[in-house]
Amino acid sequence: MFFVLSKTIGIALLPGNFLIGIGLLGAILLATPWARLGRKLLIASIVLIAICGFSPLGDLLLYPLESRFPPWDPARGAPDGIVVLGGAIDADLSVSHGRAVYSRAADRVIEAAALARQYPKVRIIYSGGSANLIDADAREADYAADIFERLGVARDRLTMERRSRNTKENAEFSKLLAAPKSGERWLLLTSAFHMPRSVGIFRKAGFAVEPYPVDWRTGGADYLPTFSPFALDGLQRTEIAVREYLGLVAYRIAGRTSALFPGPNPE
Repeated sequence: MFFVLSKTIGIALLPGNFLIGIGLLGAILLATPWARLGRKLLIASIVLIAICGFSPLGDLLLYPLESRFPPWDPARGAPDGIVVLGGAIDADLSVSHGRAVYSRAADRVIEAAALARQYPKVRIIYSGGSANLIDADAREADYAADIFERLGVARDRLTMERRSRNTKENAEFSKLLAAPKSGERWLLLTSAFHMPRSVGIFRKAGFAVEPYPVDWRTGGADYLPTFSPFALDGLQRTEIAVREYLGLVAYRIAGRTSALFPGPNPE
């Protein structure tokens, strides 16, 4: 039920979908006795889409997420394993074209491969199934192994987890595959904006991980006042941030994460 709600109500609440929905409702009401309300909704929709698209709002929302965890410190030495969360590969397009098609989060695979070459004994778990509400049997993990091999990582170091549909299942299934022993150090590699929720979920699952954020979408505090010349870019950043905040709240209410806004120090 949680998964279905996240793929229906959760998606409907994202700024682009929600504001377009308000605009469409306003346009429909123009032909009814509630035309005055319709005009207000239509104007509000246009103004809010412009704010989300052109203003620094998306960066302001993303910055607390992306700065929550610092870059990983290699001073402690080589890790024992790396869990890479899916999101680097568009599974549906990959099925259509018969080869891996990357998403904007390709950093996750590239950085994991670089770490694997830097630490020749580290194990890699790529956790990526299908996030589709209606399962079309397109799995990220089915394409990830070939990518790692082409980047110089031997297949016998790779474990592909292809059943997970969301971050909770990423944590649970990865823990089963990793079977981490006492004293082992596992990195969790995912986009910086996704790290707070991911760490909280992994902690709740009893899988101790060291955050390795990648794929930053903001340039830091100095860039926050910057306005975007492209509405779609600004709107996308706003949507990413809102999705993460909605996820943090929903997962906390459902008891699936360790804290509302997990940080470097476990609560």
